[in-house]
Amino acid sequence: MRLPILPQRQWWDFVQPCLDAAGVMASLALVKWIARGWVDDTTLVMGLIAVIVFLLSGHLTGLYGKSHSGSANTEMSNVASAWCMTILGLALLGYATRYAQEFARSVMLAWIILAPTVIGLGRMCLRIVQQAFLQRGIGTRRIAIAGLNELGIQVATNVAEDPSLGFQLVGFFDDRNELRSADKSPAEFSLSGNLSEMIQHAREGKIDTIFITLPMRAENRIRYLLDQLSDSTASVYIVPDFFVFELLHSRWTSMGGIPAVSVFENPLFGVDGVLKRVTDVALAIVALSMAAIPMLIIAMAVKITSPGPIFFRQRRYGLDGREILVWKFRSMRTCDNGAVVKQATKGDPRVTRLGNILRRTSLDELPQLFNVITGSMSLVGPRPHATAHNEQYRSRIHGYMLRHKVKPGITGLAQVNGCRGETDTIEKMERRIDWDHRYIRSWSLWLDIRILFKTLRVAWSQPEAY
Repeated sequence: MRLPILPQRQWWDFVQPCLDAAGVMASLALVKWIARGWVDDTTLVMGLIAVIVFLLSGHLTGLYGKSHSGSANTEMSNVASAWCMTILGLALLGYATRYAQEFARSVMLAWIILAPTVIGLGRMCLRIVQQAFLQRGIGTRRIAIAGLNELGIQVATNVAEDPSLGFQLVGFFDDRNELRSADKSPAEFSLSGNLSEMIQHAREGKIDTIFITLPMRAENRIRYLLDQLSDSTASVYIVPDFFVFELLHSRWTSMGGIPAVSVFENPLFGVDGVLKRVTDVALAIVALSMAAIPMLIIAMAVKITSPGPIFFRQRRYGLDGREILVWKFRSMRTCDNGAVVKQATKGDPRVTRLGNILRRTSLDELPQLFNVITGSMSLVGPRPHATAHNEQYRSRIHGYMLRHKVKPGITGLAQVNGCRGETDTIEKMERRIDWDHRYIRSWSLWLDIRILFKTLRVAWSQPEAY
């Protein structure tokens, strides 16, 4: 697991949004100048609105919320995503106010193409300047790690992989025997001295920041370090050793002034939860309006081709393990919903001829849009399993129930990565659960959008669904 380390605030963290805003305004002014126009009040207002929407979209896509360690391709992809969201926002605003009629189509098209190019060039230049500063030691902090162990090595690895953190590793310090420590660590990580030497370096101003990665059971050594380091100006951080475990979604919080970190938690709190809910409802309404006629045709076909109800409502686990009823078009001759539910298999005689088509194309899932609107499901999330299957696997797969920390979805990260259909082995289910946990750990609105687009591409071509 990658241990999250927050970078110190650097000058480029403030320059970058300003540079992006300048790119938006400069590109608009440039296309107006080429078109022999003037930057009038109308143009200025349009540019300022675009800047605001782009900065907000950038936070949603992770353009500003993450460090600069990602590749240039990833950064350009995030710029393009934020700009697409900006154009969509401006288009909706223009449609509602007819404000866009003030601009020629050629000007708007040129701006749409030029703006992300200018923003990208600005970011590339800033990357070059940033790297030059860090290579010369400008803006960096010298850090030491107290404890040569698995956690300390993870901290050092993260520092090495992310120069934008602004950290320069001085070395490891530990009172344990170096040979015993080296047996548990790669060859490139070795001791630079003992804890007393580290304390002395800190007092002499040779170390700016210290990360204490000693195990929590070493309380006496930690207390000793804190007591001795209080006689220095070094910043001191304690990295709890529970970070070596697989955290589902870690978040720092405070309860009456007492800090606490979550180990298993729902990532959708506050604004994030509201944003996901609004997106779910809006897209579900649009999807229902587009699918209304096809759903009516499917309903009639289900009723005509086989006896039984049109819809099948199966009991499944929802958010926090609460039972919900999931809607589907009936695709089988039976409606298993008891303590034992047999999974569909290849050539399953229970599946009707029409049901076979519906299941392969995922059209039988369309009624779950009603679940999304009522709030029991989301468009994207871990796929809900039958209650009987939950009870079967929760005792066999470690962390199985943690997938219910978010609402179940019509589609999910596991499904677009091939984990769809029958789980006839425990390994297949473990792989699906692993993808579900990854989704919860790395949730973002942009991740949901990517999963939805990928679902449209793969839903028709997965032979595992039957």
